[in-house]
Amino acid sequence: MNRAPERTESAARTVRATWPLFLAFCGTTICNVALGAETAAPAAGSEIEKSSRWEIFNGYAWVMAIAFVVTLLTTPLMRRLALTYGVIDRPSEARKVHRMPVAYLGGVAVFLGILAAILYSYASVKFAGLVEYHASTHISAAEPEQRIVPLFVLFGMTVVVVVGLLDDVWGLAPRVKIGGLLFAAALLAIDDIGARVAAQVLSPLGTLLGNQNLVFTLPLPFHLPGFEGGALHFDLVYWVGTAIIGFFVLGACNATNLIDGLDGLLTGTTAISAAGLLIIALGLAAIDDGVRDTQRLVLCMALLGACLGFLPHNFNPATIFLGDAGSLLLGYTTIVIILTLGATDKTHLVMAGMIVFAVPLIDTCLAIVRRKMAGQSISSADSDHLHHMLKRSLGVKGAVLVLYAMAASFAGLGVLVSMGRARVVYIIALMLASFIGVTAIKIARRKFIEQQAIDSDARRSTPAVSSVAAITGTPEIAKVEPIRVASETASAR
Repeated sequence: MNRAPERTESAARTVRATWPLFLAFCGTTICNVALGAETAAPAAGSEIEKSSRWEIFNGYAWVMAIAFVVTLLTTPLMRRLALTYGVIDRPSEARKVHRMPVAYLGGVAVFLGILAAILYSYASVKFAGLVEYHASTHISAAEPEQRIVPLFVLFGMTVVVVVGLLDDVWGLAPRVKIGGLLFAAALLAIDDIGARVAAQVLSPLGTLLGNQNLVFTLPLPFHLPGFEGGALHFDLVYWVGTAIIGFFVLGACNATNLIDGLDGLLTGTTAISAAGLLIIALGLAAIDDGVRDTQRLVLCMALLGACLGFLPHNFNPATIFLGDAGSLLLGYTTIVIILTLGATDKTHLVMAGMIVFAVPLIDTCLAIVRRKMAGQSISSADSDHLHHMLKRSLGVKGAVLVLYAMAASFAGLGVLVSMGRARVVYIIALMLASFIGVTAIKIARRKFIEQQAIDSDARRSTPAVSSVAAITGTPEIAKVEPIRVASETASAR
């Protein structure tokens, strides 16, 4: 008797019963970490009064509120606009969950919310009191514009949204989308956002070569305008960091694009990641880490507020989707925040940010491995992503909430890394990611693994089959019967 369906249903009931407890545990852990942990000691000689994380959060709270309200109110307008002009997602593929056409352009509403929050922070430079900035020795009173989000970041977001919007409406070739994302990454490198992320990794090489800054001077045989002293200066850290920026932007944007497969999934997991990054950013601001502290806080607040404003419209049953414009924007904004964590050569904080952002990255890596093992192109679509597997057992809401719990777990681990507990957390994160990865690959490749077992059983029985066939004179029956029995046994499991 085949009891596989019964065991599957039993496992599904167990998961349905335990995921609320798991989610509550993850939320409690993160809150305890956020509110109860101590920050690092301030730098020696500092003359400013340090603020707590809660005080700093309270000073920037209106930034998050502006992003939330603008996104919440503009999302129905974007939905009506999408329906008017036919910018809708039609369920033409079997792997899609929804069965009714759903409007796109949700990403535009999220962008408007983030944009409004950033512009509000710009206005606070001219009108005191809109944002209560924390005290910092890195920003002088004569240059308050250092507090605002760089224009290159804003331009990069705009480029990403335009590229995604064009793909939603008319469709773009993959190389055009990649070109747009690389252009947005180049804008970050121009403003030196993330270019220092390679400093800590390359520091042993600088020590070995006796050139700690890894800046090499190459003499030129002739004089060129703009090159002082007739020499070319090559900053290895900057150029390696620039390559990392491009890689990170492409990886993050594609990861968020791939995981955007269930109602509210990407919006909710990004909100959780933004909350984890916000806790890290508040800790850095509390110790006055650098000039990027305020910019990082504004981006975290804007991203978190916009996601929370869009989530009520996007949660199951969704009335509007993010579309490529929204999924690419969330990936780009998240990776910008992560890259700013390495602005003062603290590469371990970038690793902490990547752990916070682990769920989309794990799903993307699994997709690449799974498709390579199956001999398919890495760009081919399939229905074996993490959210697809969970949906088959738990339904849409159950799958989304379980992935929320996973995101909260990794967010908590990332926050712990930022507090100096790196080695233990790296081991825990590796074990957790490995367990998720192996389980997902095993489920996705189940049919292939069962077929391997059947073929192996058939090969072992081949000599005995030949002997029986020689005696009985019934070669066809002798060859088929062991395979049929093995197949039935495998299906019974």
